[in-house]
Amino acid sequence: MQQVYLDHNSTTPIDPRVTEAMVKCYSQGYVNPASQHRPGQAARKQLERLRSDIINMLGGQSAGMQADRLVFTSGGTEGNNLAVLGLRPEPTDSPLGQLLVSAVEHPSVIGAGDHLRRQGATVTQIPVDQDGVVKLDQLRCLLESPVRLVSVMMANNETGVVQPVRQIAELCHEKSILMHTDAVQAVAKIPVNFADLHVDAMTLTAHKFHGPRGIGALLLRHSVTPDPIVFGGFQQQGIRPGTEDIALVTGLHRALELFHEEAEFRLQSMRELRDHLESRILNDCDHVRVIGSGVYRTPHCLNVSFPGIDRQAFLMAADIQGLAISTGSACASGSSDPSPVLLAMGLDRDTTEGSIRLSLSHQSSLQEINLAADRIARIYNDLRG
Repeated sequence: MQQVYLDHNSTTPIDPRVTEAMVKCYSQGYVNPASQHRPGQAARKQLERLRSDIINMLGGQSAGMQADRLVFTSGGTEGNNLAVLGLRPEPTDSPLGQLLVSAVEHPSVIGAGDHLRRQGATVTQIPVDQDGVVKLDQLRCLLESPVRLVSVMMANNETGVVQPVRQIAELCHEKSILMHTDAVQAVAKIPVNFADLHVDAMTLTAHKFHGPRGIGALLLRHSVTPDPIVFGGFQQQGIRPGTEDIALVTGLHRALELFHEEAEFRLQSMRELRDHLESRILNDCDHVRVIGSGVYRTPHCLNVSFPGIDRQAFLMAADIQGLAISTGSACASGSSDPSPVLLAMGLDRDTTEGSIRLSLSHQSSLQEINLAADRIARIYNDLRG
């Protein structure tokens, strides 16, 4: 049976060209870039060249007195934790203060907020509408009280819904409040420009856009310095100590470079395939609902609810049929509870219980999409019967 992989929001297969670049990097024999001898200096020069290129590709400023900073992390979860736990206004009267997060954030942001709450901080969720978009009027009201940090994701990992990040950042800056965005599901999926967003910090990770697992980054505005959450070294200005892996950074760099070279093709291909899959499902399955379809979504993500169908049963049937899909965030895939994201959108229990996430990439083919649509319709009708 031909396997069809539609779980790219969880992780994407690494591009062979990225692997090739990493193998070439390993063959160069780079040593520890923190070492002071000449081999160490050569490694440092290569690392900083890659860092500067990545900043530029993300729309940041890599040179001058107001250069932005890119801190390499192990992935999106660490980057989000570093931002949520480490960012605070200076000077501050309260070491903890109030944290505002949207009600549809990734578990790595919600979990970091829970940690702060246990330490005595106030954590408030910003409500969203029925499409999952932050309610700006309610955010304005929340910003009237002292706030340490606002964290709102750019694109949702379950629905693909894109938030008005620039508008949110401007509201925050009117009150001199820092803003972070989790752009893990947006970078290399839609155009992302750090300077245009006006945010203070932005998280990304390579394995969401056909790069290697184990490498991510937090891009910081020039004037922003988070407190570290890892200790014991001077690397990356002490913000994230530990020996940098030049091969992994090379993989992130090459994956991002390939997106920029192929962006027009990738965006068009993903959107056409997603729309075709959506059309097939709506045509072949009765009473289904596409969640977030009324607003701007990433071109590769499709969240469909099959009311009256248990999502876990659907997932197991799909796996048997050779269809790799999910019911939401991979970081919460072991849970049988309804999606907090969909509940925050005010969706009824029947809708949330039947929700399935389908996420593709530019590597997906029309033949695979049609095959997936056939299997989804068969599973849905069998479960209904």
